[in-house]
Amino acid sequence: MTTPVFEIEDLRVAVADDDDEGADAIEILKGVTLTVQPGEIHALMGPNGCGKSTLASTLLGSPEYEVTSGAIRFQGDDVTEWDTDVRGKAGMFLAFQYPQEIAGVSVLNFLRQALSARKGIDMSILELRLALMEWTAKLGMDQSFLERHLNEGFSGGEKKRNEILQMAVLEPEMAILDETDSGLDVDALKVVASGVRQIRDERPQLGVLAITHYQRLLDHLQPDVVHVMVDGRIVASGGMELAAQLDADGYEAFR
Repeated sequence: MTTPVFEIEDLRVAVADDDDEGADAIEILKGVTLTVQPGEIHALMGPNGCGKSTLASTLLGSPEYEVTSGAIRFQGDDVTEWDTDVRGKAGMFLAFQYPQEIAGVSVLNFLRQALSARKGIDMSILELRLALMEWTAKLGMDQSFLERHLNEGFSGGEKKRNEILQMAVLEPEMAILDETDSGLDVDALKVVASGVRQIRDERPQLGVLAITHYQRLLDHLQPDVVHVMVDGRIVASGGMELAAQLDADGYEAFR
């Protein structure tokens, strides 16, 4: 029996109400269950405020959120209490909706340090530059991009391409894409989606959870399973026909 690459079991997550000191925490995720087998792409769709980005942040161990019950398992191991860096080194990857800027750190140096932490590989700047040439070309990035400070002054498309470049270099076992299509025009979306597909072609066991509002990303990724989240719960799961229904009827039909 194949071990799932990723499992979320009855996950409940809360966040403190900063505006009301001493108040009870507010529950955002209300029993989320989801299983990703090796090689599967799952899509998670839902309206603003339903808990999608909270789920993404929780899966990578953000301290802003408290898991009150349930479990997160990665390749059979319970990682619910693992620190973010431990999850990342083990092979979990999160492509952020809003990637952070890091002034003074070049893309190349960031990738070099990340690769060392993830796989224990210490490559010279020249070796890494040569290794990245194929992927920068695939993602439509000029080699000079590698010298720029991480996400500083990047356009939305450049930030998202950079996230996919990191995913290609770090070779995770499970990738969580938090609204990777946000702010992208049609051409940039095609490049990013093509990058994800090419990574999967090279790593067919990679599991992917793509969080999005829009069917257009799914048209490119063709997920195996589509989930609909409303008010902190997954209320429906199915194939691409579910995304088409959402496109036609909106989320009100699932409330």
